[in-house]
Amino acid sequence: MDISASQVENIVRKILGEMGTGAKSTDIPKTAKVAMLTAPKHIEVKEFEIPALRDDDILVRVEGCGVCGTDVHEWKGDPFGIIPVTLGHEGTGEIIYLGKNIKTDTAGNPIKVGDKLVTSVISCGECYICRNHPANTNLCDKQGVFGLIPHSDAQPLTGWFSTHLLIRGKGATYFVVNDLDLQERMLLELACVCVHALKRANGTGLLNFNSKVLVQGLGPVGLVMISVLRAAGINHIIAIDGTPKRLEMAKKLGVKTVINFREVTTLEERVKLVKSVANGVGADFAFQCTGAPAAAKDIYEYIRRGGGLCEMGFFVNNGEYNVNPHFAMCNKEINLVGSWDYSADDYPTTMAFLRQAREMNIPIKDLITHTFPLDKLNEAMEVNVAQAGIKICYVAQ
Repeated sequence: MDISASQVENIVRKILGEMGTGAKSTDIPKTAKVAMLTAPKHIEVKEFEIPALRDDDILVRVEGCGVCGTDVHEWKGDPFGIIPVTLGHEGTGEIIYLGKNIKTDTAGNPIKVGDKLVTSVISCGECYICRNHPANTNLCDKQGVFGLIPHSDAQPLTGWFSTHLLIRGKGATYFVVNDLDLQERMLLELACVCVHALKRANGTGLLNFNSKVLVQGLGPVGLVMISVLRAAGINHIIAIDGTPKRLEMAKKLGVKTVINFREVTTLEERVKLVKSVANGVGADFAFQCTGAPAAAKDIYEYIRRGGGLCEMGFFVNNGEYNVNPHFAMCNKEINLVGSWDYSADDYPTTMAFLRQAREMNIPIKDLITHTFPLDKLNEAMEVNVAQAGIKICYVAQ
């Protein structure tokens, strides 16, 4: 029986994976390339030796990574003060080395070479939140995320905008996602932000099949938020944005009412439209997904008395806005919650959401409009800034 070289390699991979501990692939390279942000608006590809692999390490061959708005903010002006840095935190890839001490992923599932992997937050385990509220690691005082870690020559593979990612160190969390395709995996981290926001919103008790829910801002966050709401059974969603292609995508995802603020130019007119489709009184709940202070100020006007608001648009400091708390909050008795990224325990729920979206034929993968190779990530950032697409991704070649 003739066996091809690729078949032999697959058999070796399978055997090594089934060995479990200390297993590694036959194709671990000596070096890896990273797309490093070395100055504002300047990403350059650099090559580094892969560090000696230890018994608690995982080496992942990167397959792809979404470009997040946070990446774009860091690319434009280094608001976090972490240059030089290899960005990319919405990534995924295939395990090619697994240290012998690693038996399972963070959810307790078996893990082996060849598995597809995503990463979540890195918590310190020592601050007040980690010690007293371990389910809320999104609030860890020293929270880390692969892709927002300043460069170190000792361990240069800390971001997903690279050919390889090295998972090393205390507090890292990661999940096996073999049943999701590449597009779903690249959307998983973004979806987790929205799943966490839904969990925060559900705490108000205002969301049910009869709720009229408003989503303001139809960038990737807002559009995925719509997808999460649809999968959760929210049937009447009102969406506000100023970009026709994003409004069209919102309709495709199942939004009942869209409002283009560039056409309906006054707040008074927009409020009247919202009330006309929301029982004459306003939205039962709203998700504020823009990073624009003016939009964040307006959203209180769309919400009915006794309604709710989840603020999830300001993952960086974009400024302030003024509201009259008597009219905006107290007189209306608004149920207001903030949402800050996610905890590791939101990941299994998000995987379930992606499977549910697939089952319901919610076309979430259509959000990915542009893909770029490693050496074109400056161009990817420019496309994102120009809002020429919806979801931009790096895909390894």
